[in-house]
Amino acid sequence: MTNSRFAKGPLEGIRIVDLTTVVLGPYATRILADLGADVIKVETLAGDQTRHYKPLKHEGMAGYYLNLNRNKRSISVDLKTPQGMAVLQRLLAGAHGFIHNMRQQAADRLGLSYEGVRSINPDIVYCAAVGFGSAGPYSGRAAYDDVIQAGSGLAGLHAMVHGEPAFAPTVLCDKITGHTVAYAVLAALLQQARGGGGQAVEVPMLETAAEFALVEHLHGATFEPPLGEIGFKRVLSKYRKPFRTRDGHMCILPYSDANWADFFRFTGRTEFLGDPRFRVLADRVQHIDLLYSVVEEEAPRFANAQWQAFCDGVSIPCMPVKSLDEVLHDEHLLAVGMFPMQQHPTEGAYRVVRSPVQFAAPFQVRHHAPRLGEDSVGVLEEAGFSSAEIEGLLRDGVVQSPVEMAATG
Repeated sequence: MTNSRFAKGPLEGIRIVDLTTVVLGPYATRILADLGADVIKVETLAGDQTRHYKPLKHEGMAGYYLNLNRNKRSISVDLKTPQGMAVLQRLLAGAHGFIHNMRQQAADRLGLSYEGVRSINPDIVYCAAVGFGSAGPYSGRAAYDDVIQAGSGLAGLHAMVHGEPAFAPTVLCDKITGHTVAYAVLAALLQQARGGGGQAVEVPMLETAAEFALVEHLHGATFEPPLGEIGFKRVLSKYRKPFRTRDGHMCILPYSDANWADFFRFTGRTEFLGDPRFRVLADRVQHIDLLYSVVEEEAPRFANAQWQAFCDGVSIPCMPVKSLDEVLHDEHLLAVGMFPMQQHPTEGAYRVVRSPVQFAAPFQVRHHAPRLGEDSVGVLEEAGFSSAEIEGLLRDGVVQSPVEMAATG
């Protein structure tokens, strides 16, 4: 049963001013918006650049943009003008949190340093998602996902296995950092709610990705002097890969003592039963290349369905390798409603990738990804602007709304 106190989600009643663009920041604020926060997306007159990626049905409403910006409201403001900055300052005065992903020097030039924002709203949670921590020599450098994959060691992990560095084919660091922004802001909001007031939160991409990479890979370098090489051997095995089967590829992952014993019996490799090198996990890790090479040898003997039936029967983790299109049609993901169809008021039917988290208040699209400036007038009204002030802002081109743009376009 839905808790009526939080029908829109556990963050109902929390307002976030969102001055972020592209993926990192919008991903973080979408998490907060899905949890029920009122996220006001403050955009330039041109809008977030992801609005314009192809494919799209209408200009400014790309597929890339739709799922990153649902459950938010958009106000389009020219922040290069004093009137536009005054609008933003009025919004900040009534907000619980403010998130931006500008370089800090740019934020400071706009008067959006923590001290500047705190002078408007002393209790605000101020979060800067930056490329590099402000205390280090890289502070102020440009940062994008590829740059951070390179600098954090993540691209280099591929070289440790395959001889050449490579980028993960997803904006991994943007999304990791987006998650980190979300939980950092949530923690600060909890402290705020307990009477702790506002604070500045900095979430740097490089530090976030380095921590992510080194959780398991610090390994022997944890100790001083080191007790072994850096890098966790099992994960860095060149044999750790999807294995070719009779009719496809499969992840076959015997892990526990019982898993390996069952695997050896099923494949007839009974010579390994009782082998002291493979008796317990710590010893198996030291000989993981040999074990995975055995799986690689045996995998082609059976089809994916045969492997699935065997592994399921003895609780060995396994999964066929699926294309992205197959993921969209996966029976489990469909059964749990991972990709519900929605009807956008201007873009028609579209597929949502819902939040994976389930609360008492079920996931809902309360507000489809907005057109540029779609909520400008309503947000200004809530901030206390008079009708005359709003008309003046629209007339002077400081603020845009779709109706105004249609009238003047």
